[in-house]
Amino acid sequence: MPAVNGSVQSGQSHRRSVVATVVGNFVESFDWLAYGLFAPLFAAQFFPSSNQFTSLLGAFAVFGTGMLFRPIGGVLLGRLADRRGRRPALMLAIGLMTGGSTLIAVVPTYEHIGILAPLLLLLARLAQGVSSGGEWTAAATYLMEIAPKNRRCLYSSLFSVTTMAGPFVASLLGAGLGVWLGTATMEAWGWRVPFLLGGVFGVILLFLRRRLTETEVFHREVRPRARRGSLGQLIGAHRPQVLLAVMFVAGLGVIGGTWSTAVPAMGHRLIGSQTMFWVVVCVTGSVILLQVPIGLLADRVEPGRFLIVSSVVFAAVGSYAYLTVQDSFASLAFTYSTGVIFLGCVTMVLPKMLSRIFPPQIRGLGIGLPHASTTALLGGAGPLLAAYSDERGASGWFIAAVMAAVLLAWPATLWERRLFRARTAPGSEPVPESAVARPVG
Repeated sequence: MPAVNGSVQSGQSHRRSVVATVVGNFVESFDWLAYGLFAPLFAAQFFPSSNQFTSLLGAFAVFGTGMLFRPIGGVLLGRLADRRGRRPALMLAIGLMTGGSTLIAVVPTYEHIGILAPLLLLLARLAQGVSSGGEWTAAATYLMEIAPKNRRCLYSSLFSVTTMAGPFVASLLGAGLGVWLGTATMEAWGWRVPFLLGGVFGVILLFLRRRLTETEVFHREVRPRARRGSLGQLIGAHRPQVLLAVMFVAGLGVIGGTWSTAVPAMGHRLIGSQTMFWVVVCVTGSVILLQVPIGLLADRVEPGRFLIVSSVVFAAVGSYAYLTVQDSFASLAFTYSTGVIFLGCVTMVLPKMLSRIFPPQIRGLGIGLPHASTTALLGGAGPLLAAYSDERGASGWFIAAVMAAVLLAWPATLWERRLFRARTAPGSEPVPESAVARPVG
């Protein structure tokens, strides 16, 4: 039976908890990326214009507005995770995502209900934005509190697997539907099918999460405290940790927004929707197979060192790939794979590093606020800025700013090491082992 931070769970209960936690990431990434992949097909139906680029900008603006509601989800669901438990936050997050996906699947177009069509589309994205702001936070907190200390990167690799499984299934579905229905039918109503399936996936996950048990860390170290999940305490006493978390998440946020939306849109324009779907299918299907072995490697390497190397390599290779992309399957597959591999590497170590920054009684809110705010700002603005800079011939300046955000992981890691040494120095206040895990190496 696996040991869980000093407690013991049955093997079956532990596996069920892990599956119900990480599968939520699949539902979120499936719904979130489906919007980016299918936006070129339905943009004109909600934002009619004689210029296709203008219609696409309208669809991406809704995408960005949904991202801006992530901080609300990070605060609301983070506080809920700290005050009521990790399980209620996980339940509410998937409920909002399910409702938003279902609404997109059934909302009428501009031709039928006028201005209400884009407003309802926006409402659905706002619900998904709140959900997305809290889902990753609650799931990462829960998973790190039940994971064995020497296997936390391996457990986080399951996040990478499910994150990539979302776009893999969405793209495979899009490619299959395109062949079966044809382009005209896909633009008429075929694009609704993935969102309808997203709603079905969410309902199934709600039933799975009803059987989750609360973490031992929450029962032992959080529930007895009178003050927990306090925004004032977070801002007042943990400002350095909040800034540190922002620096860690910056690369994840900007690459997540750009590579999940702007790069597929670029592929739609260069080689067509059907071929771009297959690019995503092939890349994500291949990279999924690498996640668990890389997670085992990350557990053997100090996570900060692993993050620095991943960021520096991607800054060089990803910049070249983005700026030299051509209208061929191989070129787009190479460009898309650089971002997908980087996101997988970051996702493996980030839950472990963020969870050890904050003590348990403020961990949900401490991770949720900076993570959701950073991904909202950088991830939401990324697709719009990518489209605008490409139209103006300024892609070089755009990608330089993107990689500057990615490289913030380097000073963030050095700063985190100094904070950790200060916390563990002789004479300092002792820190519970469950609150801060000792770095490997």
